[in-house]
Amino acid sequence: MTSSCAPDSDPHPYIGMWVTADGHIRQELLPNGRYDEARGTRTSAYTGSYQVTSTHIAYADDSGFTASGDFRDDVLHHAGYVFHREDGKPTP
Repeated sequence: MTSSCAPDSDPHPYIGMWVTADGHIRQELLPNGRYDEARGTRTSAYTGSYQVTSTHIAYADDSGFTASGDFRDDVLHHAGYVFHREDGKPTP
């Protein structure tokens, strides 16, 4: 499954808020292919676009850097961090 999350494409199952266990990093994957990441009290610390291919996510930050991660067992592993869904609901 490849999804650029364009408005006319089917949304992927990973859309929503992902947070670290301590709540310090909160990353929202938006249905329009954009993400917004907060760090501590700093809202929108990082913003950019993303693309999901199967269980892999590739990020392109608005500041120019790129990163990637993988979804395994409904957990997002990205840049050495582990994120869980904020609502705790498993991926459909």
